[in-house]
Amino acid sequence: MTFNEESKIGQIWASPAGRAVLLKYLPHLKDSPFLSFIKKNTLPSYNAFNPAWIIAPELMETILTELSLIEVEAETDEDITPTVDYENDTVALGSATTKAPDQIEKWGVYELTLQGPQHGNPFVDVSLEAEFSFEGRVVRTLGFYDGQGIYRIRFMPDVEGTWTYSTNSNARSLSGLTGKFICTAPTDGNHGPVRVKNTFHFAYEDGTPYIPVGTTSYVWTHQGDELEEETLATLKSAPFNKMRMCVFPKSYQFNANEPVYYPYEGSAPESWDYTRFNPAFFQHLENRIADLGKLGIEADLILFHGYDRWGFSEMSKSQDDRYLRYLTARLSAYRHVWWSLANEYDLMWKKETEDWERIAKIVTENDPNHHLISIHNCFGFYDYSRPWITHCSIQRVDVYRTAENTNEWREQWQKPIVIDECAYEGNIDQGWGNISGQEMVRRFWEGAVRGGYVGHGETYLHDEDILWWSKGGKLYGSSPERIGFLRKIMEEGPTEGLNPLKSEWDVPSAGVPDEYYLYYYGFNQPSFRKYSMKPGIQYKVDVIDTWNMTINEQSGTYEGDFRIELPGTSYIAVRFRKI
Repeated sequence: MTFNEESKIGQIWASPAGRAVLLKYLPHLKDSPFLSFIKKNTLPSYNAFNPAWIIAPELMETILTELSLIEVEAETDEDITPTVDYENDTVALGSATTKAPDQIEKWGVYELTLQGPQHGNPFVDVSLEAEFSFEGRVVRTLGFYDGQGIYRIRFMPDVEGTWTYSTNSNARSLSGLTGKFICTAPTDGNHGPVRVKNTFHFAYEDGTPYIPVGTTSYVWTHQGDELEEETLATLKSAPFNKMRMCVFPKSYQFNANEPVYYPYEGSAPESWDYTRFNPAFFQHLENRIADLGKLGIEADLILFHGYDRWGFSEMSKSQDDRYLRYLTARLSAYRHVWWSLANEYDLMWKKETEDWERIAKIVTENDPNHHLISIHNCFGFYDYSRPWITHCSIQRVDVYRTAENTNEWREQWQKPIVIDECAYEGNIDQGWGNISGQEMVRRFWEGAVRGGYVGHGETYLHDEDILWWSKGGKLYGSSPERIGFLRKIMEEGPTEGLNPLKSEWDVPSAGVPDEYYLYYYGFNQPSFRKYSMKPGIQYKVDVIDTWNMTINEQSGTYEGDFRIELPGTSYIAVRFRKI
C-alpha cells in the first residue's frame, strides 16, 4: 500500500517515513495543538479548510509524489486469547485464597479478592468471571487482574437478600470458588444508579428524581494529589452533580503537562505494552471516582478522545477491545458511573461508525448494571436513535444558538437531551471558551424550559494553565452560583421534570398544564406581561430574577386574564403554581 491524495493525514502521520515527509514540508504540524482536527483530513481537504497554511499546487504535487514512494505495510491486529493450560492439573481447583465481606448494602460495590498465580502475563493469559445468583436470577460479571497476583471481581447487588456466587477461570486455582453474602438495605443517600424516566428525564433506581447539573473537567484525575484534592474541595460547595471526565490523559491547548500515571507499562508511544495494564493508573482513577460518589456526583466517564500525543487514541481494534473489557470489569459495579464512548467522536480519524457500534456492544455486554451510555460530537451528531444510546450527549453546533434547539432534538430522538457543551464561561481566545457568566446562565435556563439539561464549563486564563474545563482546581466564574439557583428551582418543580409547553411566539415555557408554568424571558426586558389562563384555576405568581437570584412573590392570587408587572430587565422568569 502507498499513500495518495485520499490518505488521511492520520494514516500518514502514523508512518515514521510518512511523518518525516509531512514535517519536511509542513513543519508547523509538529507542535500544532489542533493535530487531532488535522489528522481527520486528507492533504487536499486540509489545504481547502485552512487558508492560513495554503499549500501551493507545485508543493502539494511534490509532497504527494514523495508520499507515493513510501511502501506501507497493512496494520496487523491479532487478538490475544487466554491460555488454555495456564495452570496444569497439579493445581487444585478453587485453591486460591479469597477475601470478601459477609454483607454489602444494596447498590454498593461487593468485591471478591483472590490471591492467585502471576506467572506469564495474567492480563491476557487468564480469563476470570463469576456468576452471582439470587432466587433463580443469574448475573455474569467479569473479573480482572490487579497486579502482584491479586485478582478482583466486583458486583453491584440490586436486590436485598442472600446472594450466592461461583467463579469460572482457565486458571484452576481461581475456578470453582463459591460463597454467599447478604445484601442489606441501602444507607441514607444511596438511591442506586441513575436511569431514564418519563422518556426525557432521569431518576435514581429507587424513584428519587435526578436533575443532572453537570460540569466538565476532562483530566482532573491526571494532575497530582494536591490539585485533585483542591478540585474535590471546590466540588463540595459547587452545585454540580455530574462530572464529565476522561480516562486517558489529554494533549491540547493549556494541557502540556505529563500525567502522573500512564494506563500501560512502558514509557513512549513506541514502547507501550498494550498487553499489560498499569494497575496504579486504574486504582487512582477508581479512587477518584469513589471520591465523586461520596459527594453525590455522577462520573460521566469518557472512554476515548482524540487529544492525544501518547498513542491511546490510535490503538488497534483488539487493543481497544481489551481495554474496554478491563475497564468495565473494574468500574461497572460503581453505581454512579455513566459511559461516554467518546468526546468528539468525529475527530478520531482511525474509528468509523462500525467501530463505535462494536465498542458500544462490548461496553453494554460487559456492564451487567446497564449504566447510562452515550457518545459526544464535535461537528455532526451521532445517530442518537441507536437502541444502545440512553440519552443524547450534545455539543453545540452553532456558535450562538444551542439550547434553543432542545425541544426539536427531543422530538427527533425521543430521549433525554443533555447539552454537555454549550460553550464555556471564560476568556481564552477560542469562541467555545469565552462566553460570559450571564450568557452561560441564559443557556442553562433556555435549555431547562425547553425540556433539557445544560452542562457547565469554565476556561478562565491562569498563570499556570490550570483551567477548570481540563485540570480542575478552583472556579472563578459568576455562573456556578446562579446555576445552583436554577437547580433549586427545578428541584421544586414538577416531579416528572420540566416539559415544554405550547408557548407564545416570543417566550418559551415549561411545566404541567393547569398546574405549573415557568416562563423565561432571556435577554428580553419586558416591564409587564399579560397572561390568559383557564378560568376557575387560581395561581400564586413569582417573579424570578435569575441573575440576582431573587424570588418576588406577588401578593394575592391570579386566575383567568391578568397582568403582572415586571422589572424591565433581562434574565427574568415568571412562575405560576396552582393553589
